[in-house]
Amino acid sequence: MHVSFQPAVDLAAAVAAAGRQLGFADSEFSSEVRTADPRHGDFQANGVLAYAKLHKANPRALAEKVVAALPSEILSICDASLAGPGFINFRLRPTALLAWLQQYGSARQLEEGAAGLHRGQHYVVDFSSPNTAKQLHVGHIRGMVIGEAICRMLAFCGATVIRDNHIGDWGTQFGKLIWGYKNLRNDEALARDPLEELERLYKAADAATKERPEVLEAARAELVKLQAGDAENLALWNRINAISSGAFEEIYRKLDIRFDHQLGESFYNDKLTPVYGELSRLGLATESEGALVVFHPEHPRFNTQPFIIRKSDGAANYASTDLATMLYRVEHFGADAIVILTDARQTDHFEQLWLTTQKWFAATGRRLPRFEHVSFGSILGEDGKAIKTRSGDPIRLKALLSEAEERAFALVSTKSPELPETERREIAAAVGIGAVRYADLSQNRSSDYVFTWDKILSLEGNTAPYLLYAVARIHSIFRRHGVDPADPAAVAAAAPPESEAEFALARKLVALASTLELTTSQLRPHFLCTYLYELAGAYSAFYAADKVLVDDPAVRARRLLLCARTLLVLESGLRLLGLRTLGRM
Repeated sequence: MHVSFQPAVDLAAAVAAAGRQLGFADSEFSSEVRTADPRHGDFQANGVLAYAKLHKANPRALAEKVVAALPSEILSICDASLAGPGFINFRLRPTALLAWLQQYGSARQLEEGAAGLHRGQHYVVDFSSPNTAKQLHVGHIRGMVIGEAICRMLAFCGATVIRDNHIGDWGTQFGKLIWGYKNLRNDEALARDPLEELERLYKAADAATKERPEVLEAARAELVKLQAGDAENLALWNRINAISSGAFEEIYRKLDIRFDHQLGESFYNDKLTPVYGELSRLGLATESEGALVVFHPEHPRFNTQPFIIRKSDGAANYASTDLATMLYRVEHFGADAIVILTDARQTDHFEQLWLTTQKWFAATGRRLPRFEHVSFGSILGEDGKAIKTRSGDPIRLKALLSEAEERAFALVSTKSPELPETERREIAAAVGIGAVRYADLSQNRSSDYVFTWDKILSLEGNTAPYLLYAVARIHSIFRRHGVDPADPAAVAAAAPPESEAEFALARKLVALASTLELTTSQLRPHFLCTYLYELAGAYSAFYAADKVLVDDPAVRARRLLLCARTLLVLESGLRLLGLRTLGRM
């Protein structure tokens, strides 16, 4: 029996079969197999402990019986041993490690192996979702790069992924914006930097509505005309959205982010009335102080906080649109799972949205998808506060990415001045943009993190430059010796690993499977980042300990195989995170 992409799946089935052979009830005995501390093995099963406690039995004695009942096919690929009071540890045999390394020799083969993790599942992933007429600033990057990484990883692991950019392109702000456009517009500024001018117009109009009641009434009148389908205001609205879309696309191209759909709030405008009606008929929504609301009295935090789905003036809000969006994604896209990325400040909103959706779908007999609000923390400056310019304004994302490329270009020019400028620019783009992206992805998304240029551009530690350099260094080894890392003939004579460093590296490579399972189950890209960093470290230790190009053909092939697979996994993993790798740095 060969080692599958995810050995723990086979082991779990074997442990379950052993338990049934011993008369253990499936409902009482957990056959879960998880990644183990490398000091003890590659995988570990702990279900015996709980079963023994339930039946007041000796856990170690039961664990011995489980090991004895394991099928011979499993024991042919791994050694099973006991630790502590009844932990069952599994360590893959050298021949099994070699079989895995030989079986997965290309990105396509890795993807085919990983596809079983989420095959047949349809995900709708809602990320980025900026508001029109506003520039993207540094705070927007988290949702963008985390969302893109999640989409890539889920698709790699077999899911059908629909990427939806739920743009904020409707609402009360457009009354102010249209009034500002008509009364405060600077045509020269609009031609020079359209989005900058639109943002200025909105701020100026907003200030004017607070100072002059007649301006507020005029802005409201512009909004009413827009919602009534006035041709002039609709044309302005379309122009504003087109300007915003062009600016967003420039950033998305730079970050290699794509969407299948960009269904803004306006798309759901004609789908709101049926939602109001159905929730009211079902008795889930009631009138309260003129607004239409849903109460959740059973919830400890929301028992007195209504979920307002239509405001007292009859206007829609985020709750209205989000409910219509949930329904559309299930009925139109056939979503098995819906993932929405926003910062942590919107947690209460999405918790109430999900509570309402569950009751609504249950009352109508609709299929309920899985739902995940992927929240994230803030990016902080070195002072521990939200990162801003010296003037106190948010840092424009476009400016941040340009600065990243220029800083990386200065570093590349210092370290490799002999390279042509065009090549140095290309390297700087990959390193600079990758550094900003990886700095975000390598953090636990739930946490805030401090952004510092020196740290994210360092060639040491868990950074993009370190990992990109590790990739380039492996490329240089193959290039220097005239060997193609993708050539099967170069590694065909490989023998199983023998040295301690070879074993450590081979085991870390096989752990890709469990890493992808953990990362996609929790939708936390930092698990993959940590794995790639540890893999690069294991490779460095191997390369320092064991000479690759030795005279013995079997040893040389074995070590070239480890180099080639490390390169493959590092490049594949970094691509899943959205980074562009380099052949030289």
